[in-house]
Amino acid sequence: MLTPERHQLILTLLEEKHTIRLQELIDHTHASESTIRRDLDTLEKKGKLRRIHGGASSLSTVKEEAPMSEKTEQFHEEKRIIASLASRFIRKKETIFLDAGSTTNLMIPHLDPSVIVVTNGPEHLPMLAEHGITTYLIGGFVKPGTRAVIGANAAENLRQYRFDRCFVGVNGITEEDGLTTPDPEEAAIKKNVLHQSLNRYILADHSKFGTRTFTRFGSLEDAVLITDTSSPLVKTLQKNTEIEVIHP
Repeated sequence: MLTPERHQLILTLLEEKHTIRLQELIDHTHASESTIRRDLDTLEKKGKLRRIHGGASSLSTVKEEAPMSEKTEQFHEEKRIIASLASRFIRKKETIFLDAGSTTNLMIPHLDPSVIVVTNGPEHLPMLAEHGITTYLIGGFVKPGTRAVIGANAAENLRQYRFDRCFVGVNGITEEDGLTTPDPEEAAIKKNVLHQSLNRYILADHSKFGTRTFTRFGSLEDAVLITDTSSPLVKTLQKNTEIEVIHP
């Protein structure tokens, strides 16, 4: 494959996925790792993409979110280890909020049955019930694709609760824009949850760093970040927030 063809393929893949790992690009182009790294460096210098740890992300502001079926498959091993680490912060009999999402879902097998869970993630319910965990689902509009409960009714329902800890997903993290997510209504839920929690945690695999999505819902100092990367960007962000790094 000629260099211009590889560059176009890389940009096409980024347009579809918004973030992509180095190994995926190697698999798609059948080029060597060193060649792909040079391609990414060249495209970043031309202002076509942003390099992130282990891959690249689109420069455009992401306004759409991948469906839950796709999220569940992406970076599953990293998410599993992040979820395991996050669950270690929880004490018996605490009340916690579990955000809708694929990483928070993986926390459920690690929860002690004595905790109380409030969630806006209907997909969490079967596993929470299976583990005998007292659960409250906030009511509202069920968002197609991610299946998160959002909207005015959800926000109103949420106001009555206070949490010992919350565990919240994120779509983008940058030094300039903080914590972002594509949907303003979902952002409102996340923002309220952070404000109503004594201890706050953001669960983010490496693909979220260096990515900016449509709606800001928090600052870097608002929560502990739990992630699987120790990239230079994470080291920069540690100036503003506490970061727990796992190494899959």
